[in-house]
Amino acid sequence: AAPLMIVPHNVRDLVVDLGYRQVVEMNVWEELKMQDGPARLSVVHTPSRHWGARLVRDFHRGYGGYVLRTEMHSIYHAGDTAYFDGFTEIGDRLQPEIALMPIGAYSPESYRNVHTSPEDALRGFVEMRAKWMIPMHYGTFRLSREPMEEPVERLLSEAQRLGVHDRVLVLAEGVTQVFEESGEAVSSRAVS
Repeated sequence: AAPLMIVPHNVRDLVVDLGYRQVVEMNVWEELKMQDGPARLSVVHTPSRHWGARLVRDFHRGYGGYVLRTEMHSIYHAGDTAYFDGFTEIGDRLQPEIALMPIGAYSPESYRNVHTSPEDALRGFVEMRAKWMIPMHYGTFRLSREPMEEPVERLLSEAQRLGVHDRVLVLAEGVTQVFEESGEAVSSRAVS
């Protein structure tokens, strides 16, 4: 069966013809509960600081991140975002264990209006009080003017300075991180 697709408000028309079983649009803080299956997954659309344009001049479209939760686990995917004061509220409301935070496309400085620097991402992670941070949105292709290796170097340096280096997991491409029920990171393996 075709999968379900969840998108921010006013994005459905861009994906409705792609063959998904259903396309669900969500507003910020809206929750979708999926009762089918043993995990009882819920998805909460979270705020971010970005813009909604997908095409030229269509700034009416939604944007944001998501927290996926089961009774035992939760993970936050920030999507594209700049630093904003909403990370604390996301942590207060949803208590994500793992935060996937973007760390690239911050140079020149004006790009930080919509993207976090490594330092901004760590600040949001700390304010959210998640247990683990996994960086994303860097190193695959040139997104802006910073050197390709710089985001991870800056992230690890700032994590060391803040004393959270043992909670930041930089995964190599193709590696899966396994967490125990307790939330502890126990093993990683390459996907074959």
